[in-house]
Amino acid sequence: MPYFREEELGERLGEVLKKIHIPDQVLGPLQKAMVQDRGRSEEHKRQESERLQQRLTAVRRRIDQAYLDKLDGIISEDFWLRKMEDWQREEQQIPIAIQGLEEIKPERVLDSVRIPELANKAYSLYVRQNSTERAKLLRIVLSNCRLDAESVYPTYRKPFDLICGAAETGEWYAWQDSNLRPFAPEANALSI
Repeated sequence: MPYFREEELGERLGEVLKKIHIPDQVLGPLQKAMVQDRGRSEEHKRQESERLQQRLTAVRRRIDQAYLDKLDGIISEDFWLRKMEDWQREEQQIPIAIQGLEEIKPERVLDSVRIPELANKAYSLYVRQNSTERAKLLRIVLSNCRLDAESVYPTYRKPFDLICGAAETGEWYAWQDSNLRPFAPEANALSI
């Protein structure tokens, strides 16, 4: 393992952060797409919660109706007991599913909007910070890093690995139209 002065090692690691820069013409549409995606996921969450509430109401209505049918002698005791077991199990599972939906945190979406911003500012932040803050930034972006006498071989954390790959290839857009041309940034969801 070759010896590196701290300043030289710092410069090499800073170069690693330059590789995750997102061009400005991509950053705006990317953040806009993420905010729109947040709106779609909130709407989906609301619809799913409503569907579960309706299902819970239907199951409870069935339980009540089956009980009345049992009392009136329309259905047998064995049939009622067997169906009640199924309905009660479902009645217990639906509130758990609703609670799971409510526990989905919108902060994660907010983080996803901030990640491209961090990727764009990573190098400039790195250059201005002290060694402790630089180490924190590198731990956020990298999961591992090897180096030899000539090169640094970073292993980026997700989604920085995707950002780096797109930055290297220049292919920022995931979908193409039938003419195999990238969509316009404003109308396109991005590959990150």
